[in-house]
This record gives sequence, C-alpha cells and structure tokens, in this order.
Amino acid sequence: MAAGRMRSTRRLRSWMVEQVNSAKYPGLVWDDDNKTMFRIPWKHAGKQDFRKDEDAAIFKAWAEFKGKPTDGGQDNPAAWKTRLRCALNKSPEFDEVMDRAQLDISEPYKVYRLVPLNEQGVLVPEKKCKEKPSRRPKRRRSSDSESDDSSQMKQIKAEEVTSQLSVEEILLHTDVEIEEPTPCTTIIQRDAVEEIRLDVRIEESVAPPAGAQDSFNVTIHYLGQEVHKRQINGTDVRITYQPSAPIPPTPAALKNRFPRIPLPEPPSTLPAGPELQALYTLLPFMEKGVVLTSTPQGVYGKRFCQGRVFWTGPHSTTAGLHKMERNTEPVLLFSKDAFRQQLDNFRTNGGEPPQCFITLCFGEELSNAEDPSKKLIIVQISLPWAEEQVQSTQSFLDSMSFLQSLASQSPKGEITLTLVPVASPTS
Repeated sequence: MAAGRMRSTRRLRSWMVEQVNSAKYPGLVWDDDNKTMFRIPWKHAGKQDFRKDEDAAIFKAWAEFKGKPTDGGQDNPAAWKTRLRCALNKSPEFDEVMDRAQLDISEPYKVYRLVPLNEQGVLVPEKKCKEKPSRRPKRRRSSDSESDDSSQMKQIKAEEVTSQLSVEEILLHTDVEIEEPTPCTTIIQRDAVEEIRLDVRIEESVAPPAGAQDSFNVTIHYLGQEVHKRQINGTDVRITYQPSAPIPPTPAALKNRFPRIPLPEPPSTLPAGPELQALYTLLPFMEKGVVLTSTPQGVYGKRFCQGRVFWTGPHSTTAGLHKMERNTEPVLLFSKDAFRQQLDNFRTNGGEPPQCFITLCFGEELSNAEDPSKKLIIVQISLPWAEEQVQSTQSFLDSMSFLQSLASQSPKGEITLTLVPVASPTS
C-alpha cells in the first residue's frame, strides 16, 4: 500500500458495531463472546443462490449510509460490496482475520477484528493551510506555450481539491491504491480547475498457473436441503453412492486414483413422505456414480451408474434436456474457451457475469427452467478458479465505473491517470 498518515474512522467503526448488534442482517454476527470479531456474509453476486435482499443487505445499508444506494439509478450489489470492503480494508480500526473465514460453504463469510486503539499507532489529524497558487511547488514541467504559473493552476492532483474530492471516497469505490494527501493541502477555487490528475497504483494481473484451473467445489442437495459439501483440488473426482455395508479395503494399486465424494445417507432432518421414500429407492442406482475430469479444453463428465443423470450448464450447445448417457464418450459440461470469450465480453461490454457452475440431477429430468430445489438429488459443481477470475473482473469494472463518474465531475470531462504498476509479491 502507498505510505501515508493514518486517519480516524470512528464513524465506520461505530456504524458497523451498531449493525452487528442490531441483528437485522442475515449472517452479520459476532464471532466471539467478547465481541472483538464479527462475521460478515460474503456470497458472490454471480452465485445461482444469491439473494440480493439478504446476501447484500449489509453492503446496501452502507451505501445508503454514505448516500449512494444506486449506480446510475440501478441497484448494483457488486458495487455495494466493493465500497464496504475497501472501507474495512482501508480503516486502521479493522483487521481481516483470514484463518477464521469460511468462503467455501453455502453461506460464506469473512471475519474482521476490531483493532484496539493501542494497536492502531498514532493518529495524526489532517492539517490544512492556505497558500497562494504561485507559492505551490511545481507539479509538472511547463510547456513552451504555457507559463509555470498557469501549468500549476491547470494540472492538480485530486487530493488537492478538498472542496470537491475525497481520497477516502475514491478508496471506497475502487480497488486501486491512491496516494494519501500531503499534510499541507492547498485550497483552490472550483472555477480554477480545468483538469483532474490522479496518481494511481494498480497491481499487475498475473495469469493463474495451469494447476489453479483444476479444482471443484461440490455441493450435494437432497430435496432442496444441503447434505454435503467438499472442495477437491485436482483434475478428477467421482461422485458416487457407497452403501452403508462394510467396504472392502482398497487395493494398493488404486489408492492413488482420483478422490471420491460419497452421496450420504438421507439425514433425519428431511421431511417424511413419498419423496423421502423415493430418495431411498434411488440411491442404490447411483452406486458407480459420475466422473468429472478437468482438461485444458474444459470439464467433462462421464456416467457409470444405472440411474439416469441430467445436467445443465452455461455452455450447452443444444436446446432441451441434456442427458448423460452410459457407455459413451465423456460429455463437455463446461468449456474453458467459451468461458474466456464470455469473460472478455463481460470485461469489455459489462452485462451479466459468466456462470461458473454445473448442475447434475440424479434420477430425474432437469431443464434450465425448473427449480432444482424440488428434485430428489441435485449436485452443484462450481469452479473456484473461474469464480475468482469473474470476481477480479467485476472489481476492475467497478473501479473503471467510478473513474468514469469522476471524469464527469471535471469541467473538461476528462481525468489524467498516472499508472504505477506494482508487481504481486512472490512467495
């Protein structure tokens, strides 16, 4: 981060503590008995089960508190989340506790700690002093057609216009790092500003290694209820039913094969009725299961079980139902090439972010128009590497959107950016 003074953010701290204590927001709760850490819901807006009114409620509340609840007259949960995340990360009074976060569950959350005053360092209040424009240090070289004084008046840094722009507000909108204001801030009349200049630091985007694209988040639902969740790091996984009878030891030659995710026995929390009986009848037909394999081209699925398997995904090439047949070539469920094209289009044109998950339905037909929660067995497979790329792109678009709105505040309708690449730290 760029070096600079620490500033008191008691307004955010007191507001956040008040919201946690109010118990009005689902998932926003204290994480310890001493109330020094709190959980904040962190579900990605691109998830199929994302609920704007619940999962984005606390982020919307902060946007409303700051007086900017909408983006161009429309709700933008991703922008709300970016604002509060940047505020928390910027503030010296909050510290993210990464080892207590749970981001791979159905209701993911992050944990932040309230930093005691004695751990925050010395707070230096901002000072303002007035100078005449002619006494300010030069900001750039003068051109042949402009004098030094006029050059200084026309090109200023954003933090110098204290009557119009706030560095804290910029950081609440974006993921970029912006240099802190100097202790002596120059006051300049609004009508003297013809150009806004920003010094911006942006981390270089590093392409993920090939191995990072080989992982699965698998969530199993019975009758709409989550019964099992597991992340697999690797190129292959088998989803199968294993009877409760003792299983013979695995031969040594097979121990290094890809992992299995078992379809569990139905829990006692499921409601009794004909649907539950049908579930018990269906499970034995899933004994040999389905195998998923990640390749450079995409994620393929192959059915080995007797029970029927239908699937939905973002890259199906034909209309109607999609059935996975037995004893046939593997089916392409997710195309990495198509995903990259959709991500490029999203980055260029905006709109809906690419989907990063596949849905399997065991024993019943499933179409894109049907509600999966009504089915006996639903397996949802999300791809963490793809979700991370979508989230990074969304953050970039949020940042660019703010910079565009900032440009509209300039009398010339433009801003000048000085980009300073910052290489990602190597471990």
